[in-house]
Amino acid sequence: MNGGLPGFHNAPASRVVVVATALFSIPFGFRGRFLDLGLSYQNVYEKLSIWRLITSLFAFSSTPELIFGAALLYYFRVFERQIGSNKYTVFIVFSTLVSVLLQILALGYLKDPSINPLMSGPYGLIFASYVPFFFDIPISMKFRILGLSLSDKSFVYLAGLQLLFSSGRRSIVPGVSGILAGLFYRLNTFGIRRLKFPEFATSLFSRLSWPFSSNPYQGLPTTENDGSIPSHQVRQTEGAHTATQDPTESSIAALVSMGFDRSSAIQALALTDYDVNLASNILLEAQALRQ
Repeated sequence: MNGGLPGFHNAPASRVVVVATALFSIPFGFRGRFLDLGLSYQNVYEKLSIWRLITSLFAFSSTPELIFGAALLYYFRVFERQIGSNKYTVFIVFSTLVSVLLQILALGYLKDPSINPLMSGPYGLIFASYVPFFFDIPISMKFRILGLSLSDKSFVYLAGLQLLFSSGRRSIVPGVSGILAGLFYRLNTFGIRRLKFPEFATSLFSRLSWPFSSNPYQGLPTTENDGSIPSHQVRQTEGAHTATQDPTESSIAALVSMGFDRSSAIQALALTDYDVNLASNILLEAQALRQ
């Protein structure tokens, strides 16, 4: 899975979520089968175990779920780069809260013992992210395997399906709740897409320092641009020469067909070594910043 620029560059909120998921899953999640960390009808409606709301948001209950979940969260950091950390933090909070609320309503309505407890972990955020992934991330490559027509997005969908059906209905309910939460955000329910947190709140993510979060782009020179692409996206590796060849017409045509103007498409392709997927991510981020 190619999530764009390496590491958590310009994605501090995503870094916090991934690290929190790992830290909760190691001490709690791997014992989750015995601790029942997920939400259940008895724990929510009868025992009012509020602490389970926290563990159910972050702690995966098995190693395979943690691997697939963390990989998807890492991939979806591209959305934070597109819309900025402030709006992405709103997306995290909204999708998580709405997903949990839908899960609680589903438990109360279904009262089905076979779904108790629901699977724990950030299912809401992960599957809410599939909504912008479906609508906003273009297909940059198609290929065939054993007669099946696939694309570069297929492997992301397969990882999601593995996580969605990992525990039958116990994982389907949180997954579907996340998808619905993503659709509510997409439809701008309650004007949520216009909401922003105070800058001092979102800046806390950037101040969190982890040993593995060093910025590989720090201190690198930047090239001039026409203002249509964020300056942090036009940084070049030290000593690298400016590309002299023109982007291929097919790559330019692919970006133009997505609605981008030709000059911006050429510039974005030059900055990404003619990678259509990375170039489209840069242009999408530029659009979000201008909104």
